[in-house]
Amino acid sequence: MRIIKSVSVMQKYILGLKSKNKRIGFVPTMGYLHKGHGALLRRCRKENNISVLSIFVNPKQFGPNEDFHRYPRDLKKDELFAQREKVDIIFYPSADDMYPKDYLTYVEVGKIAQGLCGKFRPGHFRGVATVVGKLINVIQPDILYLGQKDAQQAAILKRMIVDLNFPVRVKIVPTVREQDGLAMSSRNSYLNDKQRQQAPILYRTLRHAEGLIQQGQRNPRKIIGQMRAMILKAAPFKIDYIECVDAASLDPLKVLRGDILIALAAWLGKTRLIDNIVLTVK
Repeated sequence: MRIIKSVSVMQKYILGLKSKNKRIGFVPTMGYLHKGHGALLRRCRKENNISVLSIFVNPKQFGPNEDFHRYPRDLKKDELFAQREKVDIIFYPSADDMYPKDYLTYVEVGKIAQGLCGKFRPGHFRGVATVVGKLINVIQPDILYLGQKDAQQAAILKRMIVDLNFPVRVKIVPTVREQDGLAMSSRNSYLNDKQRQQAPILYRTLRHAEGLIQQGQRNPRKIIGQMRAMILKAAPFKIDYIECVDAASLDPLKVLRGDILIALAAWLGKTRLIDNIVLTVK
């Protein structure tokens, strides 16, 4: 496994691999790796000659009152994790290398980034699109692997890649969950023991919504109302949103039909949790 910390060194090394017709798969992360990242890396390794993992806590996607400075970091642990997953290259750039002095260029992806989490984290998806666009430019992957848990992020990046004509395919890997259903996330480490026991209610409400749809319910307001009541009864959550949207455009739906995304975000103490499910409704 090779660890590269310089943008210029990474670009040069990738050009050498490309000249040998190596197919490159890429998994972008902010580190503090867990089993969800492992699923992405195994898929990447299986389908490509070279697997590349980036570890970069991107300052451009954190707001002024968010958790950039306390976001969990453990590079040594991540290196061991990557070795076990047989990663070929870890790209671990510095913020100064990614964003030199007087950096001015950003990627905006329009209305698809304005709903859901975009309402509550202004500038977040501009930071995500910018850093992933830069990483794609540096690493030049054939396939980009993203997790379903970050559904809005995945939809935004897919749209960016189409709109900017990046020659890269996107593959979405299903959410990996704990045994009790909680979606795996680096931020789960913020939860205390009681909160950790309460957090799985979010996934249970999503499954409840799925059951309502299977029983014939097509009114999103009624589904959202039941979900909200379940969550607030279970624990002192502060709900940012619960929404039923089109899975591709992320436009809100008045009637549930086609490929839909049911997504939610809620605070439990000082920890913001997100989750979602995707369903096809006839």
